[in-house]
Amino acid sequence: MAVNTERSLQSTYWKEHSVEPSVEAMMLDSQASKLDKEERPEILSLLPPYENKDVMELGAGIGRFTGELAKHAGHVLAMDFMENLIKKNEDVNGHYNNIDFKCADVTSPDLNIAAGSADLVFSNWLLMYLSDEEVKGLASRVMEWLRPGGYIFFRESCFHQSGDHKRKNNPTHYRQPNEYTNIFQQAYIEEDGSYFRFEMVGCKCVGTYVRNKRNQNQVCWLWRKVQSDGPESECFQKFLDTQQYTSTGILRYERIFGEGFVSTGGIETTKAFVSMLDLKPGQRVLDVGCGIGGGDFYMAEEYDAEVVGIDLSLNMISFALERSIGRKCAVEFEVGDCTKINYPHASFDVIYSRDTILHIQDKPALFQRFYKWLKPGGRVLISDYCRAPQTPSAEFAAYIQQRGYDLHSVQKYGEMLEDAGFVEVVAEDRTDQFIEVLQRELATTEAGRDQFINDFSEEDYNYIVSGWKSKLKRCSNDEQKWGLFIAYKAL
Repeated sequence: MAVNTERSLQSTYWKEHSVEPSVEAMMLDSQASKLDKEERPEILSLLPPYENKDVMELGAGIGRFTGELAKHAGHVLAMDFMENLIKKNEDVNGHYNNIDFKCADVTSPDLNIAAGSADLVFSNWLLMYLSDEEVKGLASRVMEWLRPGGYIFFRESCFHQSGDHKRKNNPTHYRQPNEYTNIFQQAYIEEDGSYFRFEMVGCKCVGTYVRNKRNQNQVCWLWRKVQSDGPESECFQKFLDTQQYTSTGILRYERIFGEGFVSTGGIETTKAFVSMLDLKPGQRVLDVGCGIGGGDFYMAEEYDAEVVGIDLSLNMISFALERSIGRKCAVEFEVGDCTKINYPHASFDVIYSRDTILHIQDKPALFQRFYKWLKPGGRVLISDYCRAPQTPSAEFAAYIQQRGYDLHSVQKYGEMLEDAGFVEVVAEDRTDQFIEVLQRELATTEAGRDQFINDFSEEDYNYIVSGWKSKLKRCSNDEQKWGLFIAYKAL
């Protein structure tokens, strides 16, 4: 589609929906006032510090966020391509003396904004009204506008429409989250001999829509402009999703573990372990390393729990978000590093993690974070790879090093939880159960060999079969262990 045609469509669309500028018109939802009251503080809480900073707001509309930004920013440049909307914004927020209002199209080649003039670029529902090429172009422009170390935050509707207003024509682009991520990961710029790129700080669905509409399709991102070795350099996040957790690799594991799962035993072990938590309706659960969401959906749908699932892999979270469509359950998903992310103290009733913490080198520090995040009386349940107390063989040691794992004995693992302050710590060696599950999964895979190869490849089949046989061998040699850990935070 030609750019001028795209802009014409969007202009016509917004002229139709902004005849009487209002929150309802901007959010295209009959619940707009209620949603806005809860959503605005949530969105603002996700921004990096911007006190006395230069903020650029793109697609500012009638100023739902403009005035809020102006309360703390040094200067705000509020832009929108609809003249009546930016006029309404100025009428509402013009009393702030640190705002400049500008009627302009962010895709216009005539837009003249100085390079390195912003510390934060903010947009709420803008990119979904741009073509793919326009989003790519804007990513490059934002890179120019930001100072080194500056941030861009944007929020979009993904997969499908959220608002309940009827629309004769709807030219909105409801992309998948990884489409936006790919565009911003690939953006880079050269300034004075140095390369800069965007580093993802966070990506999550907006909790307001999950709580009020059971809708996970509202997704927001925060990126930072950082120095790079060059256009071909990769951040760790990109490495994960292009090497370790590719879409094909995730689907391959799901074939083994069952629909919705990428951890040992799938739904069977999930049901057994979750039954130990005594979950009550409305309790909040944090799932660390949530994968593609199967366990989260189970806890939300069967126990009416409110679940927050975090994972370091955007591909995992993208699958989880896509599979949440139509489920109408209280599950939020977030791309996040559990060693860096911050939640308020006493946020959760349960912290749940399946075969994930083996990747974390500083477990004592992580368990201290878990302790802070739990409410008094809260519980943690973890299953994880472990090892025998004796010194591992050279072969097993090489495997641990190659995978970057940090493995401990079941007893030592339990002691680390106690050292973090947890009480009533149960540390069980579940290796026999692990072996039974591995044998069952291996037999099922081998019985379905031809179909597996047809859906994936012979190389994928051989990788899975050899991997499962190796795990069984390490377990039978009393080297690899599987532990189950349950602990409480004292009242």
